[in-house]
Amino acid sequence: MPFTFKKMKIPKVILIEAKTFSDERGLFMESFKESAFASEINTRFVQDNYSRSIKDVIRGLHYQKNPKAQAKLVIATMGEIFDVAVDIRKGSPTYGKWVGETLSDKNHKMLYIPEGFAHGFCVTSEKADVLYKVNSEYSPENERGILWNDPEISIKWPTAKPIIIKKDLELPTLQNADNNFVY
Repeated sequence: MPFTFKKMKIPKVILIEAKTFSDERGLFMESFKESAFASEINTRFVQDNYSRSIKDVIRGLHYQKNPKAQAKLVIATMGEIFDVAVDIRKGSPTYGKWVGETLSDKNHKMLYIPEGFAHGFCVTSEKADVLYKVNSEYSPENERGILWNDPEISIKWPTAKPIIIKKDLELPTLQNADNNFVY
């Protein structure tokens, strides 16, 4: 099988490692294969998103609320990021908890983040290209977020000098977020 799937400390979040093939030309890997994912992640992806960011940029914590909630499959195609998922499902035993993983063009790991989770990442290399599949198209009226440094969540971001856009600096804490996810 070209992929291994590992449940994280929050079981709905899944770390995926792709099998790679290297030779004198470089590298080849499958980053998604519906039949291989079906047993672990039964999600139909409908949109791909791409970002390029410089070192110390934090993007997030973002989500779309129901009825346009998004599951995400995240991969760093160039550089390295620290990728984070926060459980925002009210009533969940892991509500307000987070898991994080380093994703890079060297380790070829991917992170699956289901609906009901906020997502963010911090660039730890000089720059990084991030590609993520989503299972629901972008919906501006359902776009929401949580403050990146919410003290209740207490994410251990790997930067002392975060670069964050004004829009993300003005996001509410989880306690005050517009969130309609229920466990």
